[in-house]
Amino acid sequence: MRNPYEVLGVSPSASDDEIKKAYRDLARKYHPDKYRDSDLADLASEKMKEINAAYEEIQKQRAGKSRGQSGGGYNGNPRTDGSSNATFAQIRVLINQNEIREAERLLQGMDITQQNAEWYFLMGCVQYKKGYFLEAQKMFDRACGMDPYNTEYQAARDRMREQASTYGGGYRTAGTGGCSGCDICSSLICADCCCECMGGDLISCC
Repeated sequence: MRNPYEVLGVSPSASDDEIKKAYRDLARKYHPDKYRDSDLADLASEKMKEINAAYEEIQKQRAGKSRGQSGGGYNGNPRTDGSSNATFAQIRVLINQNEIREAERLLQGMDITQQNAEWYFLMGCVQYKKGYFLEAQKMFDRACGMDPYNTEYQAARDRMREQASTYGGGYRTAGTGGCSGCDICSSLICADCCCECMGGDLISCC
């Protein structure tokens, strides 16, 4: 894989905000919907995959450094700089480790001014893990409404909708102890929210 910073066209010393802006600018430029009826559709799709992978790699690298500096604990002072901030990164780790209660506690403890698109996306992942699929879908819808160019949020929302349509009446509002089958997990194909058996790293396999 190419240097992720080179892919996004930013310096390794760039701030989280600068990296997120670079990612969004490239996502707008290469979004597959813009090339749907074009001969460049496949090329744009591959470029978008590379951009997503680079952004995720930078997030993981910075999350690892943040955990090392703080001893792996939550410092009680979440920043408001979007999906790259240390608190959201820590919550992603907790969800991956199936520490759903702690992830939900941290999300609920954040001030309303910090409840941005990333907050709703991660809360959707929490609700999904709990088996509350309707609530998860609502959270993904809200995240996409707040950040319509984020392909990670879009993939989660769209796959949830597709899966709901296969059940005819849609999703139930409450689960019976969590995810009941990898058919649902595997439908979430974005880099962070597919189950581990499909190569993801946020939602563990059933």
